[in-house]
Amino acid sequence: MKVLFLGDYSGLHATVANTLRSLGHECVVVSDGSRCMDTKRDINLKRESGLVNSFRYLSRAFNLIRSFKGFDVVQIINPGFVHLRPDKLRYLFKTLKNRNGAVCLSLAGTDSFYAKSLLDTDLFRYSEYKVGSNPTPYALHNNQVINEWIAPELMDYCRFVYDNIDGAVSAIYEYHIAAQNFIHDKPVVYGGIPVDIDALSFKPLKRESDSKVTILAGIKSEMTLFKGTDRLLTAAQAVELRHPDKCEVLIARDLPLTEYLNRLERADIILDQLYSYSPATNALQAMAMGKIAVSGGEPEFYDFLGESTLRPIINAVPNDNLLVEILESLVLSDASLLEKLSSESRLFVEKHNDSRLVANNYLKAWEKMIK
Repeated sequence: MKVLFLGDYSGLHATVANTLRSLGHECVVVSDGSRCMDTKRDINLKRESGLVNSFRYLSRAFNLIRSFKGFDVVQIINPGFVHLRPDKLRYLFKTLKNRNGAVCLSLAGTDSFYAKSLLDTDLFRYSEYKVGSNPTPYALHNNQVINEWIAPELMDYCRFVYDNIDGAVSAIYEYHIAAQNFIHDKPVVYGGIPVDIDALSFKPLKRESDSKVTILAGIKSEMTLFKGTDRLLTAAQAVELRHPDKCEVLIARDLPLTEYLNRLERADIILDQLYSYSPATNALQAMAMGKIAVSGGEPEFYDFLGESTLRPIINAVPNDNLLVEILESLVLSDASLLEKLSSESRLFVEKHNDSRLVANNYLKAWEKMIK
């Protein structure tokens, strides 16, 4: 099969593509490298700041996309698969659709429909936009951005994409659940987040009685309020102040992926995200290495997977006092519990997120879409 992956988030498309190549498929990944993460891609399409660079980007994006033809599948990362306005995106989408086979959407990040769903429904008890009926710090500080997501022009374009894709593959539980409210006549398949478990060596946590527990906060500055890593970090630092002999907090800010993974080697516990029901790439990669993830681990997520045994994620909740209690309890827990969580974390990723499993999910999804 010949597959074009257009755009990427946290190496999702790059990892699936690499696995598919090992199975004999031909894949091309076009992306900006997920910005500071500098993830792998075959063709770099990164937009630099400045008016001249904007014109260069527009020309390059148009020339590239108009050259792509004959692919069995085009997998776009988001309705905004390149950084252009809706009218130009609409033209490029039509071009891809006319010159290739199935066009499939990755449900892997915010789009207008997802934003609308979080704002207007009680689909989730909490989200990046609100906790109960109360707006989150992100929503309070980014009202203009949220309004842009649901502006008529962008909503109309998003509807156009949803109406014209051949199907969708979801990477995260929340996106899958929300999309079912908007996609009714096309396949929506849960793919999961792929983790190359062979590339991430598992090191079981072995804690000596007098050693400190190391907590790592991996931070992308532009995503801090959105993911709630500021609140997770504050809670962890409060625990460090209470128990300086029991734990230490490290910060990895805006690092390329390879450098970040090296920093992760030193950690026992990773702070991932606060407002999600499920873990993201950062947490899952850490879990594959035997780290304990503080992230989304709600019962609904495990039930969705049909997982009743392996539930190693320390569920983060958007309540600052509870966060401190949760992290303090974890730091003060017996070494045997931490070691158990470490081993189960690796087993969980092997069972649900092995890139070979996820790549196969994509192949099964595409079989339903290719006419």
